[in-house]
Amino acid sequence: MSGNDKIDGGREFDWNKTSEDYAKYRDIYPNEFYDILLSGGLCAGGQRVLDVGTGTGVLPRNLYRFGAEFTGIDISENQIEQAKRLAAENGMDIKFKRAPAENTGFADASFDVITACQCFFYFDHDKFAREADRLLKDGGRLAVLYMAWLPFEDKIAGMSEELILKYNPSWSGRGETRRDIFIPEVYNRYFELEDTEMLDLRLPFTRETWNGRIKACRGTGASLSAEELKAFEREHLKALEENAPEEFEILHYAAAAILRKK
Repeated sequence: MSGNDKIDGGREFDWNKTSEDYAKYRDIYPNEFYDILLSGGLCAGGQRVLDVGTGTGVLPRNLYRFGAEFTGIDISENQIEQAKRLAAENGMDIKFKRAPAENTGFADASFDVITACQCFFYFDHDKFAREADRLLKDGGRLAVLYMAWLPFEDKIAGMSEELILKYNPSWSGRGETRRDIFIPEVYNRYFELEDTEMLDLRLPFTRETWNGRIKACRGTGASLSAEELKAFEREHLKALEENAPEEFEILHYAAAAILRKK
């Protein structure tokens, strides 16, 4: 699914392989993360919102109560099926469909807001910038969000990351430090940067939920073989038992860039 030699050295990964763990363990964004959108007047009050790269629908489901009309798209069939299941179980009327961000199939000016959470760097930006411009109403906004653990500052995160690299040395998600979201030049043709934000977050985990979070990672569950993943999990759980209390927090940072259609 990769095909991009800048991501994991071109090693194939497939989110379909880890959708169950993703649905169970990656709904972890705290309220402060969603406040980045809500404080800017986004994703509420009847707005039509398209969440691209929606995965299991984490963002639409958590913001549903604020009154926006959400649609979520993703190229992974299993992710979309999990998103549909979780929305239905919670009585949420959210539309989900399988589609790439660069060619959504929706009509012109269909949305007030487009959100891209944890997925922006996967896109073909020449195509997605044009598509986002086409889909947004006049003055509509594109919100790009990202969150990552900080392995050089958090001992447990650093330990887990070292183990990922043992099993998948080409994983390019390693070594995160705080940084603004990079917006390629092509977006300047269609958008102006309205706001950026960055904040630190300490997220609570148990050994089980952190192990699940790490398994639902591009460098592990989405790319390792079943046998490799079992071996990784055995070694990871043993390391957590030896080096982490039953409950702990992991230091993350979150970043956002809000762009307004010209």
